[in-house]
This record gives sequence, C-alpha cells and structure tokens, in this order.
Amino acid sequence: MNETILVVDDEQDIRTALAGILEDEGYRTAFASDGVEALETVQKDRPDLVLLDIWMPRLDGMETLQRLKAADPGLTVVMMSGHGTIETAVKSTKMGAFDFIEKPLSLEKILVTVRNGLDAGRLRAENDSLRALSFRGHEIMGESEGMGRLREQVRLAGPTDAPVLITGENGAGKELAARSLHYHSSRRDRPFVELDCAALPEELIESELFGHEKGFAGAATQKKGKLDLANGGTMFLDEIGDMPPRAQAKLLRLIQERKFERAGGTRSIEADVRIMAASTKNLEEEVRTGRFSPDLFYRLNVVSLAVPPLRERQDDIVPLVEHFLDIFARREGQERKTMPPEALAILARHDWPGNVRELRTIVERLVIMTPGRVITPDSIPPSIGEGAGREGVLPRSEAALEPSSLREAREEFEREFIIQKLEEYGWNISRTADAIELERSNLYRKMKSYGIDAKK
Repeated sequence: MNETILVVDDEQDIRTALAGILEDEGYRTAFASDGVEALETVQKDRPDLVLLDIWMPRLDGMETLQRLKAADPGLTVVMMSGHGTIETAVKSTKMGAFDFIEKPLSLEKILVTVRNGLDAGRLRAENDSLRALSFRGHEIMGESEGMGRLREQVRLAGPTDAPVLITGENGAGKELAARSLHYHSSRRDRPFVELDCAALPEELIESELFGHEKGFAGAATQKKGKLDLANGGTMFLDEIGDMPPRAQAKLLRLIQERKFERAGGTRSIEADVRIMAASTKNLEEEVRTGRFSPDLFYRLNVVSLAVPPLRERQDDIVPLVEHFLDIFARREGQERKTMPPEALAILARHDWPGNVRELRTIVERLVIMTPGRVITPDSIPPSIGEGAGREGVLPRSEAALEPSSLREAREEFEREFIIQKLEEYGWNISRTADAIELERSNLYRKMKSYGIDAKK
C-alpha cells in the first residue's frame, strides 16, 4: 500500500495511536493538530484520505471539511468526534464527509472505514478517468478552419436544450458532432440513444421510437420505445429525412409539448428528452417537394450544424491518422504502429469519398494487416494510392456518384466485407447472402449502394 492518511486531531495521544494502527496496516501517515494546519498540509501534498476531528482550536472540523471539499470535491474525508450527535453526523455527511466515527475509536471500525473510504476514492477516480476517456473519444478532431468553427458551435449550443439539426455527407462525423453536443451538456451523465431512420422499414420506425401498446399490429405485450430509454438524456435521430409522415407529426408534438403517445395508444406520456437529428438529404428541398414536414424542419433547425467533408479539410487527415493509430494501439494492447511521411502523404492526397469513416477503416485495416511496426507505402491499398478499384468493383469515388435509392451508406469496412464474402463464394449472390445472414434482395441493394457490380 502507498496510500497516505492525514490524521487531523488536536490530541497528540490520538495522533500517535492512529499512526501506529495505520502504519501497521501498511499506510503512510501525515499529521495536523488543527484545521489550519490540515488545509496547509493538503495543499502541499494531497492525501488519499483524511481522518478529521470535529472539536479543534483555531478552525473546527466542520469548517475545515467545508473548505477541504470546496478546494477538492473528490477528497475522501472521515469525521471523528467524542461529542457527536446524529444531527452532527447527518450534517457532515451532507457537507460531503464519507463517514462519521464516534470516539472512543474502535480499531476495527477505523480500519474498515479507512478501507471502504479508500475503495470509494479509487472507484471515483476510475469513473472520472473512464468519463474523461469517453469524452476524449467523442472530441471533434481536426485543426482546420471548418472543424474549429464546428467545435465553437458545439461549445455554444451544447449546454442548451435546443433541438439541433446536423447536416453532412455519410461518414463525415454527424454522429460524433451529436455525441460531442451531448457531452458538453448538463445531460452528459444521462443516456445518449440513437435511431437510424434509414435502417428500418417505415412501419417500424414509429414503434421503435415511441413504443407501442398491447394489441398494436397484433402485439401481445406493450413495448417501450427508444424515447423511454433516452428520458433525461438525448435522442439522436440519424437520417431523419427518411422518417415517415405520421412519425414526423408525433415527433413535432414531442418537441413542442414534451409529450408523446405510443403507437396504438391514446395516453399522453411526458418525456424530458433533447432531440438531435442528422440528414444527408437536403431537408429544405424535401420540404419544398412535400416529403418532409415544414413545421418539424423549422423546430429542428433551431441550431444548425454542418460537418464539412474530409476532402475540404485535408490538413486534418494526418492528425486523424495519428489519432486512429493511438486508438487501435490502446484497444489491442499492442505497441503503437507508425507511418513514415511518404505513407502519410499518400493518405493525405486521397479525396476520401467515404470521409472520416473510410479513413478510420483503412487505418484499422493497415494496423491489423501490417506485420511489422512500420506501415510502409507498400502496405496501402492501390485503390487509395492510385484510385484503382479491383475487377468487378467500381472505385469508391465513382461508386459515390452512382445513383442510389438508399440512404444507408455504411462504413467502408462493410463494403469491403461484402466484397470479400462475394469473392469467397465465387460471386454467388444467394450463397453469399445465406453466409452473411442477409436477404438476397437486401444484398443486391447494398451492392448497388456501394457500387459493387455482380460478376457474370
């Protein structure tokens, strides 16, 4: 053990006795004879736990506790007193004390309380660390002017409860922007729930979002929707341009009144949820053509954020590559791989039609498939270096220009996975669909979406 316990008591005998007990258990000890000395000691060298007497000269324990917690809310403090009352114990706990021990001190009680207090402090530190890592995972990366502007908009809009509409190409980072908004808000400790409106049939979107009552479409039981899960937090609706009209109307009511009804129900349910939405479609055009509710568009568009495509911020490519190399090294628990300048230059010249999602996928593939520590230019796929696609597959930049009825453009990893499986099964659509547990018609649609031509 290396934990340090600060004992604050005006009686020398008690300080000496506690020192013997704690040091026998392997703890380091520090001492203060009153509150003033305790504050000075904590400021110089933060202990892991403080045993603090209440009745002391110069500055009593309650005032010392208040000052300690104001300076360091995470400090674990255990109060001690020979004249304690239930009222004093309750008051000190409300002020942030971990526990309250009565004198004369019990050896067993002291050691159990110290262990519990240190365990709680470690758990709190781990939670803070995980939360910091989680936040860093949702930081908006990039030093380009466009990303700097986006970060500033997130900083301003994040703390509010205003609805947000995020626009941008597939893979540019719309979900990341939404998560960053959430983590900059007072709802950061509450759920962030997402629903991809393009990934569900129209008849299921309403049920998934709002839930349904027993008997709706033959349902045997009531079902809670995503909004129930998001209560108190944030609901992110991706590809909201694909939301059917009936669900649009119910969402508009939710934003205006903070109430909704389950599918097949009549009872109004209150919901404390912040709504964020994203779309690759031009919603203003969708409004003009009558495919999207103008009222809902105006309510969503209180705050409008545009995520620039990666080709418009090429200065961000190299920093993103370095960031992804760090992520994958930590995830795999392996030594970080490096890329020489000539390899980075190849990635920096590519136009990345799949945006950040495509870049992340390529870096992940390079980390996995490169046996050594250095990812050389020879490791980079020719389609990235030269823009050439393999036989039967359009280059990604051409595929992005192909007309498609779907808005389900997924990460480049999915495209490569489908190609790999098609090659594995001799480009037999039926066998490939069975192998990846996908309907044959859905596989065809995905192939068309990704610009994959079926071989004859």
